[in-house]
Amino acid sequence: MDINDVDPRLREATRKSTTFNLEHRVILALGGSLSKLIPGKRVDGVERRLVREGDLRLRVYIPSEPTGGALLWLHGGGLILGSAAYDDDHCGETARETGAIVVSVDYRLAQKHPFPAALDDCAAGFAWLRKNASELGIDPSRIVLGGQSAGGGLDACLVQRLYDEGIHLAGQWLFCPMLDDRTAADRSLDEQDHFIWNNRANRVGWRSYLGERVGAPELPEYASASRRGNLGGLPPTWMYASTIELFHDEITDYARQLELAGVDVTLDIVAGAPHAFEAWMPKNTLSRDLIARAHEWLASRLAKP
Repeated sequence: MDINDVDPRLREATRKSTTFNLEHRVILALGGSLSKLIPGKRVDGVERRLVREGDLRLRVYIPSEPTGGALLWLHGGGLILGSAAYDDDHCGETARETGAIVVSVDYRLAQKHPFPAALDDCAAGFAWLRKNASELGIDPSRIVLGGQSAGGGLDACLVQRLYDEGIHLAGQWLFCPMLDDRTAADRSLDEQDHFIWNNRANRVGWRSYLGERVGAPELPEYASASRRGNLGGLPPTWMYASTIELFHDEITDYARQLELAGVDVTLDIVAGAPHAFEAWMPKNTLSRDLIARAHEWLASRLAKP
C-alpha cells in the first residue's frame, strides 16, 4: 500500500501510525495484556456506569436527556485486542448526540477465549439490556446493535443469531466491520500490506478465534457473518468502508447481499482512509463528517414511530 493512496488530510497521521507484527507471539501477548490497562474517559453531559454481574462486564452511558432508544456497542481490536474503555469517547458522544442509552460490552478476547466466547458475551450484554430496559426507560422496540471492525463482525453475527431466535431489532450500525474469515485465508492479500490492519494481522485474529477452521468450506453458525446464505429479514443497516482498507471488498459484498435479500442498506464509502481511521483520528474533518452521518442515521432508527 502506497502512502499516496491515503487522503492528503490523513497522510501525516498515517505515516506516524504503527502496524504491529501480531505474528510475533510476544507482541501479541503484550497487546492483549495492555488492552486491559486502557484508561477510561468521561464525556460531559453523560453519566457512565460500570456494571459487573458474574463474568459480564459492561459500560453504560446515560445521556442527560434520554429519548427511549438504546445502542448495544461492541468494540474493535481484531478479536484479540481492545477493550470497551477505549470507546468511552465514542459511546459517550453517541449517547449525548442521539439521546440513546449506550451499553458497551467488554467481551473476552480470542487469545485465551476462542469462538463462541466473545459472541456469547455480546449476547449476554444484549440480554442484560433487555432485562433492564424498563428501569432505564428504554423502549425494547428501539434498540440498535453496533460495532467497529471486529466488534462490527460480532455485531453482524449477533444480529443473525437474535433474528433466528425471533428477536427483531431497529437496526445494525457497522463501522468497517470484520465480516469474512475467507479474507484472512487469501494469502495474495498479504502483499498489499494495508495500513493499520493488514492481512497477516487479520489471519492472526481469525485463527485465534476459529483455529484451523479459517477459510474452511463450512463453519459453525454465527462464526463469520458473511458465511450466512440467507440474509432476508435482518434489520435496516448502516455500514461504512474505506476504498483502501483490507475489508473493503467483504463489506461491499455483504451490503450487496443484504440489498438482494430486501434489507434497507445505507453503505457509506470513504475514499483514501486507513482502517478505523475515525477511532484513532477522531478530530480529523473526514472523521467528524463520517460520525455526523452515522449519528444522523442512528437517531432516525431510534426515533419514536
